[in-house]
Amino acid sequence: MAVTIPIVPEGAGRPGGSASGAGGTRLSSLPPLSVYVHVPWCVRKCPYCDFNSHAWEGGIPERQYLDALRADLEQALPGIWGRQVHTVFLGGGTPSLLSAAGLDELLAMLRACLNLVPDAEITLEANPGTAEAGRFRDYAASGVNRLSLGIQSFDDARLQALGRIHDAAQARRAIEMAQQAVPRVNLDLMFALPGQTLQDSLADLRQALAFGTEHLSLYHLTLEPNTVFAKYPPAVPDEDEAAAMQDALEAAAAQAGLQRYEVSAYARPGARCRHNVNYWEFGDYLGIGPGAHGKLSFHDRIVRQSRLRNPQRWMAAAAAYDGSHLAQDEPVPPESLPFEFMLNALRLKQGVSASTYTERTGLPLAGILHQLEAAHARGLLSADPTRLQATPLGWRFLNDLQEMFL
Repeated sequence: MAVTIPIVPEGAGRPGGSASGAGGTRLSSLPPLSVYVHVPWCVRKCPYCDFNSHAWEGGIPERQYLDALRADLEQALPGIWGRQVHTVFLGGGTPSLLSAAGLDELLAMLRACLNLVPDAEITLEANPGTAEAGRFRDYAASGVNRLSLGIQSFDDARLQALGRIHDAAQARRAIEMAQQAVPRVNLDLMFALPGQTLQDSLADLRQALAFGTEHLSLYHLTLEPNTVFAKYPPAVPDEDEAAAMQDALEAAAAQAGLQRYEVSAYARPGARCRHNVNYWEFGDYLGIGPGAHGKLSFHDRIVRQSRLRNPQRWMAAAAAYDGSHLAQDEPVPPESLPFEFMLNALRLKQGVSASTYTERTGLPLAGILHQLEAAHARGLLSADPTRLQATPLGWRFLNDLQEMFL
């Protein structure tokens, strides 16, 4: 199948008449900017978790952490000076282990140092096992307007198998407290759990929907390397059973008014997570805190950053103000950008406008014409020349589609 490349207006995305020159990427404008803050501690490390999280022993060093976070942020400011910040996401670990005063200081620090837009989406992840009604209200008073609760299941046996510190009753109470505190609440559920049946997974979904939930993240349990589950794998549903669960969950969510808009995300109209959508549309994000990753665009390059993972090493290095807290800070090679862009954009069910590719990478769409034609020929990519969007078949074989742009 022949592919029609949309006409790019003269000069768009290519100052000086070139989309990519000897110096690499050329961007005519910078994408929206988000900020991610990593809080690395949790009460107990879950056996399936491969995130940079560390069991809470003897209390969180909150004062030292906040001081290091300010140092990290201040050293990052020259790279984002003058840019507006549209969303903030506090992830972990378990950010809800921060005291109300600590969270208030953190958000005040962000407001003082950054150009936050008035309607910025500010999300905080919370574990039902650490939920307190008063603390949620204090978080909201400090500016948090979206809470993301790691429910995972409403079945006590499944929660125990996952090593979670909360039970189903605590999960329900946490949802009620969150909905009373903030205007937007996201619930995380997992499926294909040890011993779980299709009907069990649907029962979890029904209980989540009973709260009038506007946004759900539905994750397939995967046995990640370097986790307890990788070393001692539990018996989980096979691939066919897991696929049947996902299809049934998607259908049930749609019937309740929540459309699947990304691989793992379902929302009612107007309730999508703006922070995550910015990731998938290849927007920019500054990541601060131990192990945090970031992507920052400049007019002549796109840079990937990461911080030291170990909390103690990161805190000591950030306080030195010499850049040693950065584990990575280097430009993305232009030849890597097509894959990095598609790795994100094709996760969105509606894809992105074809013009977004040049706007966000600085490269001409014609440079990936061969891959686009091959993807069309295999029925993995939409025939609409104005959009980069996976077909239903392409979404089912998303890894194969994305790898065509390596």
